[in-house]
Amino acid sequence: MNGIAPPLALLAELTHRCPLQCPYCSNPLALDRARDELETETWLRVLTEAAALGCLQVHFSGGEPTARRDLETLVKQAADCGLYANLITSGVLLDEARLARLVDAGLEHVQLSFQDSHDAGADRIAGFAGHRKKVDIAGKIRATGLPLTANFVVHRQNLANLESMIALGTALGAERIEIAHVQYYGWALRNRAALIPTRDELADATALVERERARLAGKVVIDYVVPDYYAKRPKACMGGWGRRFLNISPSGKVLPCHAAESIPDLVFENVRERSLAAIWENSDAFNRFRGTVWMREPCRSCERAEIDWGGCRCQAFALTASAANTDPACALSPDHGRINELAAAESAGPAPPLIYRRHSN
Repeated sequence: MNGIAPPLALLAELTHRCPLQCPYCSNPLALDRARDELETETWLRVLTEAAALGCLQVHFSGGEPTARRDLETLVKQAADCGLYANLITSGVLLDEARLARLVDAGLEHVQLSFQDSHDAGADRIAGFAGHRKKVDIAGKIRATGLPLTANFVVHRQNLANLESMIALGTALGAERIEIAHVQYYGWALRNRAALIPTRDELADATALVERERARLAGKVVIDYVVPDYYAKRPKACMGGWGRRFLNISPSGKVLPCHAAESIPDLVFENVRERSLAAIWENSDAFNRFRGTVWMREPCRSCERAEIDWGGCRCQAFALTASAANTDPACALSPDHGRINELAAAESAGPAPPLIYRRHSN
């Protein structure tokens, strides 16, 4: 394999269709239409190729993956290929009968998303009255015996309810609770001023999570993802560009991460035209920022070069206009002060109206 290690996991974005209109959605602003989605036969081939390539897991996502009528067929193919199948869903299109079919097909885990801890806040943020359905379907998921992760995306418009979110996840029987601060790509970047918390709000949230981790130790695992805009060092985005994960868009583009299409000078190959292995190993888009050779200073000589792998290329482009620049989340970046100032200014001002995720006309 030309010395390139196989990917750990495939994020299969089956569709951009979704009844929710979350203003922090990581999908691109230009959403794929249903008519452009990969057909069932192509997804079946891709899952087979992913397993042959060395993938261990497949995460069925979207949009809302349950909008695909062939989801059971795809889950069965994943299971037959030996892939651990996880469903990332809003839950609002699921019912007991379909859950049973998915379990029979080989589904092994469900990650259920929540927008807040109560109806009014959650439905306002989602742009859809679905919170009650989420709570109901969580119970049905647990009744099947499937492990459940409750995912809460947090930001300035719901952080005050963080403690009750964790309480809700615990009450629903989730084995894992993910508290994920908004990451500013896609629709979230467009809504950044409406979503970004203050530094003090972030500090309070972090302290609360640590207290809850201690209180729930041995009972519930709490994962915690912080926003880059207040960091001193960047995270190893996706485990490093083209190192551990690959993403396939609804129309078949193969991406190193879900936001990679925001970098305009990269061309992403399509599984309709080339095998998954050939794209993973040889495509320019994957090799452009793979490893450390591409790095400029201060990344090139940094002792953390093979720890954070240069941070996020999409964020570097969004904030510096060059994907090859040092991620501004890093304190060594010449743009680090500017990102801190931007976060402070936007979080201190009044939150503008939310711009909801919708297909453009």
